Amino acid sequence: MNLKETARLVLALFFLTAGILHFLRPDGFVRIVPPYLPNPLLLVQLSGAAEIAGALGLLVPATRLWAAWGLMALLVAVFPANVYMLQSHGAGMPVPEWALWLRLPLQLGLMAWVWWVRR
Repeated sequence: MNLKETARLVLALFFLTAGILHFLRPDGFVRIVPPYLPNPLLLVQLSGAAEIAGALGLLVPATRLWAAWGLMALLVAVFPANVYMLQSHGAGMPVPEWALWLRLPLQLGLMAWVWWVRR
């Protein structure tokens, strides 16, 4: 297994785990949905399902490009939740402020990683 294949597998496991956690422990995710968005639990479940689908799609060559585009769109779509989490000082969760700031550029890093492993 080469570096790109390993990176793809690690990224798929990251998204798969995150997606599953959206269903097993949705409360933390619901807390960071900005209040101007409707039905936070449904949004958390939809984003979790998208993460699971994207993770699995990355592992299948025929769906890898579509999965990458979907994950890129998802990362853009959830960015407001990261901003809201920062603005609300962790949304009631014990997260250090430096970590909240780090989440913002981390989204760009994840997008770059998704784009790199797409082929």
